[in-house]
Amino acid sequence: MKYLYGLALLSCLVLWSSCRNDFESVPSTGNLEFSSDTVYLDTIFSNIGSSTYNLKVYNRSDEDINIPTLRLGEGEASYYRLNVDGVPGKVFENVQVLAKDSIFIFVETTIDIANFPNPDNAFIYTDQILFDSGANEQKVELVTLVQDAVFLFPADLGDGIFETLNLGMDDDGNDILIEGFFLDDSELTFTNEKPYVIYGYAAVDVGKTLTVQPGARVHFHANSGILVANTGSIKSIGLPSNDPELMENEIIFEGDRLEPGFADIPGQWGTIWLTAGSTNNEFEYTTIKNNVVGILMDSNDGDRTLTLKNVQIYNTANVGLLARSGNVYGENMVINNAGQSALACSIGGTYTFNHCTFANYWTGSFRSFPTVQLDNVLDENNGVDMFARFNNCIIYGSEQRELGLFNIPGADFDFRFTNSLIRFEDPNGDFEDDPNYLFSDTNLYENILRNVDPVFQNKNLNNFNIEMGTSGAENLGITPTTPPVAIDLNGTTRANPSDAGAYESIVFPVED
Repeated sequence: MKYLYGLALLSCLVLWSSCRNDFESVPSTGNLEFSSDTVYLDTIFSNIGSSTYNLKVYNRSDEDINIPTLRLGEGEASYYRLNVDGVPGKVFENVQVLAKDSIFIFVETTIDIANFPNPDNAFIYTDQILFDSGANEQKVELVTLVQDAVFLFPADLGDGIFETLNLGMDDDGNDILIEGFFLDDSELTFTNEKPYVIYGYAAVDVGKTLTVQPGARVHFHANSGILVANTGSIKSIGLPSNDPELMENEIIFEGDRLEPGFADIPGQWGTIWLTAGSTNNEFEYTTIKNNVVGILMDSNDGDRTLTLKNVQIYNTANVGLLARSGNVYGENMVINNAGQSALACSIGGTYTFNHCTFANYWTGSFRSFPTVQLDNVLDENNGVDMFARFNNCIIYGSEQRELGLFNIPGADFDFRFTNSLIRFEDPNGDFEDDPNYLFSDTNLYENILRNVDPVFQNKNLNNFNIEMGTSGAENLGITPTTPPVAIDLNGTTRANPSDAGAYESIVFPVED
């Protein structure tokens, strides 16, 4: 009996001690602290939701604090959305913060620019998170830049089905479909007045031409891109810019995530697909970044199918420029950071590259492909003629062998590298008996320098300027090439002898 009485008494003591009044708290007196006094939500497009941002609210005191009201300044009319410790809303009452503890507030927004008068294509939208009121009121500012845009997307056919493009049939006779649409005639000129945001594949129809004007910005949602049909063309002709950071006159193709954290993330969108039969495609002063394949060039019609001048392709999950039986000319090009190859010329074709920098310092995963790869292989028994010329180029990267050459007998494999810097190390002699890598053969390699550091300015930032006085590419070029490339990607007149690659050497600024 004494045992039962003692147990009952102990239970009461435990229950009494565990029932301290956690829910008794003192009112807020304006002494909350915040992880930031302003939450800046990165630039968003009209009607596209932002990322989620967080704010931490601290109670540094020894007592639990009750916040009578926590709300957005514009209340329910605000375009911001809050989530306070797991509860969504715009106005909250009696929010408790325990002593020496904190709570999270998550912030998002979606804004229709059309709801605001005279926004001039972009405007700053602001509000506040207000904690308490009167003399005890504290506040945190919310700031978002909203950008208007032209949105292009496939038609909604209902029941979750969207317009598609038919790419042909697979081996089983089934249609190959991708979500996409053909651009109307009124949509075949992209201007620099507003950015363009594309969902799905925007297709250029047979015989049509898409013109992209200087300064245009084209953004793609996931699994989206541009497709140019048979006899169609794309002309992306930018101009040199006065500000190398703003690139105000150049054309940029990239993803639709504008947050800084997505600025250099590969694989955010699909590709610019120049399908078999497309012709006279041109890109000048254009940057393509953060997609799966920078440009996919299929086949050719006997004439030049793709011309690239002063073009930069960065951060591709697979290949920077993938040409299959293409007819391609490139000058002052820079390609870097590809999950496989920066340049892959496959299934033969005709290629000339003058003063180009092909680099690959990919760190996203294991890479088993060289920076530049050429082949004339159609299948295991058949080949397609290959003609390739590289003049005054740099082919370099983080692997020992950054040049791959694969050919099959029965088809021409005609390649030549002239006045170029190439990384190809073969310490074990694995390629000594392969005639494709006989660097002493001047019919294949003339005035080639191997395995000497080009000394790039900042590979991680895709800055491939080379350093004066130390770069292996300095004075390596022959002047002029055919056709001549009189100025470099910076607009600098080339010296004689010129430097290999897209840039003439410069004196690097002294680091602080």
